[in-house]
Amino acid sequence: MTLLTRWDPFREYATLQDRMNRLFRDPRGPEGQDESLTTTAFAPPVDVYEDEHNVTLKIEVPGIDEKDIDVRIENNTLTVHGERKFEKEEKEENYRRVERQYGSFTRTFTLPNTVNQDSVQADYDKGVLKVKLAKKAEAKPKQIKVNVGGQKTLEGKAPSKAA
Repeated sequence: MTLLTRWDPFREYATLQDRMNRLFRDPRGPEGQDESLTTTAFAPPVDVYEDEHNVTLKIEVPGIDEKDIDVRIENNTLTVHGERKFEKEEKEENYRRVERQYGSFTRTFTLPNTVNQDSVQADYDKGVLKVKLAKKAEAKPKQIKVNVGGQKTLEGKAPSKAA
């Protein structure tokens, strides 16, 4: 089974640096909003699984319109880019706490050689983007018949036991 994993060893350092920078600057942007509400980059969680016919990615992107999601394959690399825009409503201006992340994201996956890049399907339903990558025909498993006993029969008769 092939597993696609994106690992960034410096992600935690970038997050820590961003938090430290926010401590030492004015948190109010030009419009008086908290700047962190609109500029935070995030990485949506992804499940990757594989069967004998497909490699499938399920990406959680709730609250993002399908027109704000871009899926591309180039040079054996799948890139998913999107943006969750901050919804500004006058009557909800006095937030107590904002935990949802806003801003743009990019997730990049190196595809195995077994994937047919011409047969890709992307569906968006209930906040989950499902990208289905079909495998090439030669990469699919083939069942091979195993002969038992090593002796062959002629015309359907069992071999004779000669002394």
